Amino acid sequence: MDHLINHPGLLGVFGVVVLVMLLLDLGVFNRHSHTVSTKEALIWTVVWIGLAMCFSGVIYYYMDFENFARFQSAYWIEKALSVDNLFVFILVFTFFKVPKELHHRVLFWGIIGALVFRAIFIFAGVEVINHTYLPIIEIFGREVEINAVLTVFGFFLLFSGIKSWFAKEEHHEDDDLSKNFAVRMVHKFFKVSDEYDGEKFFTVKNGVKMVTPLFVALIVIEFTDLIFAVDSIPAIFAIAPDDPFILYTSNIFAILGLRSLYFLLANFMDKFSKLKYGLAIILSFIGIKMIISPFYHIESMVSLSVIGSVLLLSVVASFLFPPKK
Repeated sequence: MDHLINHPGLLGVFGVVVLVMLLLDLGVFNRHSHTVSTKEALIWTVVWIGLAMCFSGVIYYYMDFENFARFQSAYWIEKALSVDNLFVFILVFTFFKVPKELHHRVLFWGIIGALVFRAIFIFAGVEVINHTYLPIIEIFGREVEINAVLTVFGFFLLFSGIKSWFAKEEHHEDDDLSKNFAVRMVHKFFKVSDEYDGEKFFTVKNGVKMVTPLFVALIVIEFTDLIFAVDSIPAIFAIAPDDPFILYTSNIFAILGLRSLYFLLANFMDKFSKLKYGLAIILSFIGIKMIISPFYHIESMVSLSVIGSVLLLSVVASFLFPPKK
């Protein structure tokens, strides 16, 4: 928490920027539901990435290059791992037959929920990490301090990376989301309407208050984000395990730009066939970094270089070597 106390100005700048952008997003540019065009999605993608880069520049100016590199590393890790969310968005919207003009509304409120849950995960995680350092021991004539949680996270991410590399391509178009845990919970606690009522999440039908399919789609997306956070949150802890300020701001900037990225790439997701291998390498690299951190520290700039290079190469490879089918 000391990092937040030491930099109240930066935290204030972050809060103002996010609040103003969200108000503009919902209250001005998307006041009325509409289908988001590719041009609009491109502009918003550039805006969100640009804001993140500008904020990292502010961090460099007021803090130092090390924290700048940490922010950049955590931002691009979250951005890369969030790509899987885009596939889920497509699946959910297709299954629930959500009208295109309502996609933005669902994603907007889904992101708001993510802001809250990511804050809980990150700040609680930092506190847990700070209290799980084992007593200093001597290994090979060298004193080391091992953190139990970071070590467990490291092996988990290494396993996830290896598993992702060898995972077979899956086709989810016919998945039955009615069996999804989040869907079953909504049906258990609410009466669910069979029809949409414009952009409303709640409606009244024959005098009975009900939730619409739009609300169910929102809950599924929110629940899925919690599942994906199991990978992404431990991954960014490898970058700055003791700095919730860097972790939260970078994570939120990456998440906020996810909606526009979805509208930009929704029709091209099948083009990034080699990206899964890049993500597998990144997860494995981060896992190894966590495991060996008590013995050898990998500089933030090295991590940023590895992450950036792997992402770039995997995207280039996707276009140079497209799937045969």
